[in-house]
Amino acid sequence: MISVFIREQKRYTQDELCNLLECSGELATNIIKKLKEYGVLKTVKSTDKQKDLTELSDADVEIVDVEIGDTEYLYVFTFVGVITVAGRVLKCYPKYLLHAEKPISELKQVLRVLEKYSSKEQIIRMFNSTDESKAFNMLAVILFLMNDYFMNDVYSNTEEIIESNGAGEILWDKTINETFAFLSNNRPYYIDLQTKRRVNDDYDYFKRLHECILTKASTEMKDADLLTLFDYTEVDLTDEDLDEFGDKDYILYRIEKELNVQFNTRKQMVLKTMYAYIERGGHLSDMDCLSMFGSNSFHRVWEDVCADIMDNQLNIKLGMIKLPRKLSEAYDKNTKLIDIIEKPMWTATKQTAADTLIPDLISIRDTDFIIFDAKYYNAILIENQRPKGQPGIESVTKQYLYQLAYQKFIREHGFEYVRNCFLLPTEEDKVIFKGEVVMDMLSSLGLEAIKVRYIPATKVYEYYLSGRKMNYDILDFDYEAKQS
Repeated sequence: MISVFIREQKRYTQDELCNLLECSGELATNIIKKLKEYGVLKTVKSTDKQKDLTELSDADVEIVDVEIGDTEYLYVFTFVGVITVAGRVLKCYPKYLLHAEKPISELKQVLRVLEKYSSKEQIIRMFNSTDESKAFNMLAVILFLMNDYFMNDVYSNTEEIIESNGAGEILWDKTINETFAFLSNNRPYYIDLQTKRRVNDDYDYFKRLHECILTKASTEMKDADLLTLFDYTEVDLTDEDLDEFGDKDYILYRIEKELNVQFNTRKQMVLKTMYAYIERGGHLSDMDCLSMFGSNSFHRVWEDVCADIMDNQLNIKLGMIKLPRKLSEAYDKNTKLIDIIEKPMWTATKQTAADTLIPDLISIRDTDFIIFDAKYYNAILIENQRPKGQPGIESVTKQYLYQLAYQKFIREHGFEYVRNCFLLPTEEDKVIFKGEVVMDMLSSLGLEAIKVRYIPATKVYEYYLSGRKMNYDILDFDYEAKQS
């Protein structure tokens, strides 16, 4: 299989994709159409302005047919993760990695982040869309089987063995009825005790089938150059081939029967996944197969990761938060921090609306009230040049409004400092201080300017994967004041 690296949000011409994918224009257009069908590739007009952009807005997207040799449009990947299509492996890495052509270690870490992020759903994404007839996701099935194997070993069934004087449970009924006893002082003594123990059946049909599928799946991952990327070792458990287990219908019949007698959750998941693997057939290298693992909404992953490592307390009850002063009687201790934000009142209904402002994350440390907004942008902020690719005016005004919404609560509970901060990812290995965002008409209300911090994505993911919290001190909220 042909394996290539693709940068999210980069603009590619059709010729560039042909060269990358090592294919003809005809095959390239078929691949582009399939990627567009699953929403991981967008089309934009080929203009000088577009070539310089680092973000993609809905207004830029063009709904057009793909034609061979077309030069009027550029193609933008909106996906982070791995895609297999038409014998090609597309390793899509995040847009903030601007200077790496083959970021293997960075993408490996991102895939582990995506795996942890997706594990909260506790489902196997066997299909890429609601149309199950043509959207089977072979890669997701293989990844589940590989992960399950490394965590739980191969599928196994046990058989009971009855033996004399073994180490297992004593079968008293069988011992009394089938062996001789010696009497002494009117008490029976049994020399030969019948015992029962359970052993794994090494010749069990489903154990062997599982080993065969795992070996086959591992070979596919190796051929696709994905074992290293997902940090797997090669699995070689058997020389048996699937044909030795019967035809497709027979194998599926046996799995169905086994499912009817197995009530262990893990075993059921493995059996159902093996069933899908056999039923759908195919390989990662199939020309008609499109499989993927990752996200086309990586901004949500960035928001979730930042909320985790920055100790988000937005949904914590007030009674459980350590405040500078005792909780005011005006607030119920069971109320959450997010519930304090006022909802708009519509006088005609005499009822408030259900929706209101929702910050990304709020952190409280000692006498600091910190309002973070995780922004997945490649902002270009250079002195004496207009900002490019930065969060829009709506993001700036909302960030000020979050502070305004909590102003009364902050004042009543003795907070000394309000910190307002955008968190953007960077490929660098240290925090980059990019000043503040200021709007005088809002600052005049006593609201703090919004700090801008580029934080090292690699370190952020290390904290997330290890379950640790990041120390706010590295953000140095007083940096700008010390420079003036």
